[in-house]
Amino acid sequence: MSSHAITSSRMQTLFLSSQDIAQIVRKLGMRDSLTEMAEIIRENYLHWNDFDKSARLAIYSLYGVIELMPIADATHYSFKYVNGHPGNTHLGLPTVMALGALADIDTGYVRLLSELTFTTALRTAATSAVAARALARPDSRCMALIGNGAQSEFQALAFYYLLGVRSLHIFDTDPAASEKLKHNLRAIGLDQSCLDIVICPSAEQALQGADIVTTITADQSQSRVFDAELVRPGMHINAVGGDSPGKTELDPRVLQQGRVFVEFEPQTRIEGEIQQMPADFPVTELWKVLTGQAPGRQSANEVSIFDSVGFALEDFSALRFMYDKAHALGLGVSVSISPTLTNPKDLFGRLGLQSMETCTASVLEH
Repeated sequence: MSSHAITSSRMQTLFLSSQDIAQIVRKLGMRDSLTEMAEIIRENYLHWNDFDKSARLAIYSLYGVIELMPIADATHYSFKYVNGHPGNTHLGLPTVMALGALADIDTGYVRLLSELTFTTALRTAATSAVAARALARPDSRCMALIGNGAQSEFQALAFYYLLGVRSLHIFDTDPAASEKLKHNLRAIGLDQSCLDIVICPSAEQALQGADIVTTITADQSQSRVFDAELVRPGMHINAVGGDSPGKTELDPRVLQQGRVFVEFEPQTRIEGEIQQMPADFPVTELWKVLTGQAPGRQSANEVSIFDSVGFALEDFSALRFMYDKAHALGLGVSVSISPTLTNPKDLFGRLGLQSMETCTASVLEH
């Protein structure tokens, strides 16, 4: 993806629609999509110090949040525009919608514009798996999945394919959401012999026997999706739903029962579960574990908590992934989002206004 190959005669940007993203996933298959997405995310976390990072910019309203997530390395810049509006489901809209761009640093030329709603669900699940591989017990086979909405299938499949989870205890305050999740997993071929799916009447029952607990609820409030007393030694808690000020899922007492790991501490202090804790509450950034600079799980009985809010590095990785796959598969369309100029200094002339304007004279009346 060298920008030096660009000439003014072919300034085309690849555009990927939601249909293109879906086709990429269908052609690759969900297993390979999640596996390869997880690998590029892990690889970029290993190069953490090569990135120019900042917490995302957010605008909050009574109904939700709209965020801009920028990041760059020495060659590429990316951003994601994303919203979170829990009430959207009543309007027939997704709770989360996103789009993003990938550009060359040395020219600012935009290589890719892409829908990122599907892609965000994929990269969130892949990131959960990357963290769990480093933090969960290797013998974890049972996961409780609390919150069975739009991203739940992606989380379930990431842990099935990448961590070997074979038993899924699911709970949602909306029973229809749990039925939807079970139906979708069965529809792609995961029968009872592959993945034992148990719809539970409560979060308490879902946690019984669980090695991993994933919470991915959408409620825009300070929730407590399960009692702290239900945490057992050796659990890995993957807290995904809390991702903005005032939006949490875990009782603060849960955070005190184990070590807490985060993506980018300055952002998570504002948006994550740890917003409930004192400013000096200790956390470890995930990249330090992946690079061996900090320990992950230190014993089979230790409780680990991944306080995931979503970070721009993951979207950077996802955009690179989709760009490469779209080119390999011949998907997407080329669009011109910047004018092609014969003379780069003559922007006005490119409007083609010749012979379109009339000559008028100002008359001063005495």
